[in-house]
Amino acid sequence: MTIQQGIVYLIILLTLILPMFKRWRYDLVALLGLLVLAILGIISPEEAFAGYGHPAVVTVAAVLVCSRGLQNSGVVDMLARWISGVGQRLSLQLAALCGLVALASAFMNNVGALAIFMPVAIRMAHKSERSPSLYLMPLAFSAHFGGMMTLIGTPPNIIIATFRTQYAGEPFGMFDFAPLGLGIAIFSVLFIALVGWRLIPQRKGGLSTQGRFKLEDYFSEVRIRQDSRLIGRPVRDLRKVTNADVVIVGILRDKERLPAPSGMEIFHKDDILLVRANADNLRQFIQEATLELAESKPVAREDLQSGEIGMVEAVIRPNSVMARKTARELNLRWRYGVNLLAVSRRGARIRAPLSSVDLWVGDVVLLQARRDAMPEILQSLGCLPLAMRGIKIGQPRRIFLSTGIFGASMVAAATGLLPVQITMTLAACAMLIVGLLTLHEAYESIDWPIVMLLGAMITLGAAMETTGGAQLIADQIVRIVTHLPPPGTLVLILLVTMFLSDIVSNAAAVVLMAPISIGVAQGLGVSIDPFLVAVAIAGSCAFLTPIGHQSNVMVLEPGGYEYGDYWRLGLPLELIIVAVAVPLLLWLWPL
Repeated sequence: MTIQQGIVYLIILLTLILPMFKRWRYDLVALLGLLVLAILGIISPEEAFAGYGHPAVVTVAAVLVCSRGLQNSGVVDMLARWISGVGQRLSLQLAALCGLVALASAFMNNVGALAIFMPVAIRMAHKSERSPSLYLMPLAFSAHFGGMMTLIGTPPNIIIATFRTQYAGEPFGMFDFAPLGLGIAIFSVLFIALVGWRLIPQRKGGLSTQGRFKLEDYFSEVRIRQDSRLIGRPVRDLRKVTNADVVIVGILRDKERLPAPSGMEIFHKDDILLVRANADNLRQFIQEATLELAESKPVAREDLQSGEIGMVEAVIRPNSVMARKTARELNLRWRYGVNLLAVSRRGARIRAPLSSVDLWVGDVVLLQARRDAMPEILQSLGCLPLAMRGIKIGQPRRIFLSTGIFGASMVAAATGLLPVQITMTLAACAMLIVGLLTLHEAYESIDWPIVMLLGAMITLGAAMETTGGAQLIADQIVRIVTHLPPPGTLVLILLVTMFLSDIVSNAAAVVLMAPISIGVAQGLGVSIDPFLVAVAIAGSCAFLTPIGHQSNVMVLEPGGYEYGDYWRLGLPLELIIVAVAVPLLLWLWPL
């Protein structure tokens, strides 16, 4: 092993390990890694950022924009509504839900497909009086199955296609993965619907607002005395009167209710303020503002809502602006016009002052805001509502446009008329031109951390190849498995990539394993195709931990899962996928 190879190995190892400590995000660590390689002269300055111009990066970004256009049109919402009448049998419900989310995620972003079907699954669970935990993990895993079916279904497929272009002269086609992906999806969905759900613990997560958040535990009522310092001041001046960590979520004035009062609302004598505060901050607020406790009574939902003001329960999505921030840092009330009423984490409500609590991806939050602004607020904050949305009127035309544009781009790519990165970018532009989404929504829909990670990891992977590091690892693997037949080595590649995908980003796992798998195939003197496809499939099999994929972490809190719950269903599922994938791989792409 040369010094350069050792440095590259060390940089890649740190890139994989450091994000696990939650101090630095994976995209930042990967970017720093490629900068270190450039500074040390292992890669040239021109090579350092070449990864960001890679066709895989452009294709991923374009597919995310197209996915938002499809989502805006309501085509997937329409499919989601169709399964409402599937009946009360759990196996039928799971087969319908998992089948549809797999179908949707074959053509759009996995997380976007899951976001549409999650509220449907939660509603179905409540209606059937079952724990949402029985529905949400299968739903998240099914979003992975769909990604295996098409070239654009998930970033690993796009990455693998570009490696095949580099080594074999042409990429995989749009539907080359379909027979294998469809076979895996069918067997996996049947397993989940008939047997797998029995392995999932029935947790208490995913309750409605009435169950998860007991309102009387969060709010207190105080009356403004005649000598109070608040009288005559607007709500926005609250911080000039007290330093207590309180939020005014409503005002009761005579028989009038004012939920989420505006900053210009004036405090009056004898107003009853509905405040969110813990005991210590409530005591401080009463003393500093000269108030008194009002008569104790249960807090009604009507006190927090009106025709204009509503509440919504939502989950914090990956890459949300709320992640790793406090309500005080976000300045939610004045910047976004929303009150944070409560937070639930791992099935338990947080009792600490919410303005100083770091919010996590997967936390379920109870928000109060104007009903008409709620969708835009949730989109800006990066939160997924856990209640079903209605389908907008006039969708048929938008559905026709979106499916027509997307279908045409798929046909053009499948027939080889144009490369996939061109067809998907054309489709994204066409959706913008016909008004299926705005330019702001297009930029917002791109998962920039994934784009940054992917561009950096492509450069790191290239460095591992150019220094001979990938070939060195491949040679060692070939030496170790000399007693194994090639199919056995194929299984080993599958399992190693699956393991990596469970602990790091699937894109990172595939970028690292693709050149190694090519080296192993060449060392064995067999075709590189089954090994490359094995890496792509394994990259979509992050089932053992909630951190393996964004879809997994999104259902963690709504499903009430523990970290150890994932392997109960995930481990047998991965074994079934290996058992199904290997024979199909060897049949479709002979060694």
